[in-house]
Amino acid sequence: MLARHYAYRIIAILILLVFAAFFFGPIIWLLLAPTKTDSQIINQTPLAFGSFGTFGHTFHQLISYEGDLVLTWLKNSAIYSFGGTALAVLAAIPAGYGLALTHFVGRRALLAITLVVMIVPATALVLPLFLEANTVHLVGTVWSLILPFGFFPFGVYLAYIYFSTTIPKDLIGAARIDGAGEWGVFRRIALPLATPIVALVAFFSFVANWNNYYLPFVMTYDNSQYPLQVGLPILLGSSPSINPVAATGGQAVIYRPEMAMATIIAIAPVLLVFLFAQRTLVAGMLAGSTKE
Repeated sequence: MLARHYAYRIIAILILLVFAAFFFGPIIWLLLAPTKTDSQIINQTPLAFGSFGTFGHTFHQLISYEGDLVLTWLKNSAIYSFGGTALAVLAAIPAGYGLALTHFVGRRALLAITLVVMIVPATALVLPLFLEANTVHLVGTVWSLILPFGFFPFGVYLAYIYFSTTIPKDLIGAARIDGAGEWGVFRRIALPLATPIVALVAFFSFVANWNNYYLPFVMTYDNSQYPLQVGLPILLGSSPSINPVAATGGQAVIYRPEMAMATIIAIAPVLLVFLFAQRTLVAGMLAGSTKE
C-alpha cells in the first residue's frame, strides 16, 4: 500500500514537471535568445546562454531600428494604455457604486445591459467604434483609442460586485441620515474603502489596453501612431528569417534576437505592474469572495 502511494506521488510529480517544462521552457528560451546571435540561435542548444555583450548589441540594434521607431511605439502604447486606464477607472468605479448602492429607475436594465456588453467579443465592436470615431473626425488621433479604452464594462461589473458585497449598507445609510449627499457618501466613505477594487480594475484595464491589437490597427494611419503591439508584426515582416524578400528591399532588417528582445519589451510593462501591485490585486480579487 505504501509503495503504491509513493508510485502515485512520483507519477504526479513527473506530470507536474512535464507541465512546468511545457510552460516555462519557451519563457526561458525567450529570455536567453537576445544573448545570442542569429546563427547561434540556430546552431546552439535552445537553452544555451550567449553573452551580455551580445545582449547589449541586440538591444541597441532593436532600439535604433528605423530611427528609434520602437521607442515611438513604446511611447504610444504607454499613452494609449494609461490614458484609457485612467478613463476606465474614473467611469467604472462610480458606475459600480451607483449600480450597487443606489436605487433609480432603470437600474436593473442598466446592469443587464452591462453584463450583455461585457460578454460581447471586443473585435465585434471595432467596426461600430471606427464608424463613430470617423463621424466625429477622431480617427488617427490619440482619442480614437483612449476613449474606447475607457469603455470597460468588466470593470463596472467588478466594482458592482465589490460594493454590493463589501461595503456595509448600514454605514452608507447612516451617512445619508446625517445629511451627506450621494457624492459625499461616495467620496468620503465608499471610495476610501475601495482601494483594492480600484487597483484591480486598473490592472485589468491596463492589460486589456496594452495587449489590444485590432482596435489600434484600425484606428491609426502610419508607423508613428502605432503602439508596440501593432509594431511587432512590422518587425516580423522585416526579418529575413521570416520574409526573405526583406533582405533585398533596402530597408532595415530585424533578426531573431531582436524579435525576442522586442517581445520581452512588449510584455515587461504588464509584468512590472503586476509585481508592484500584486498584494493589492490579490486583496481586490478576494474582497468580494465573502459576504458578512
